[in-house]
Amino acid sequence: MEVKIGVQNVTREIVIDTTLDSDAVEQAVSAALADDGGVLALSDAKGRRVVVPGSKLAYVDISTSVTGTVGFRS
Repeated sequence: MEVKIGVQNVTREIVIDTTLDSDAVEQAVSAALADDGGVLALSDAKGRRVVVPGSKLAYVDISTSVTGTVGFRS
């Protein structure tokens, strides 16, 4: 699952490839936004952890994506 996170006043987005499903990511985002001073914390398949303050989230794009594929797809 590919998740793109936009942070306020930052031109580049954060892209993370997580093993969580879309419902789990949505719940984590909702919890970060609902909690005053909350953070969105996600881990990717390689163990990298991204933590973003909930108050600085601009957008979160949750999509299924095939990253790292080489060649033709049908």
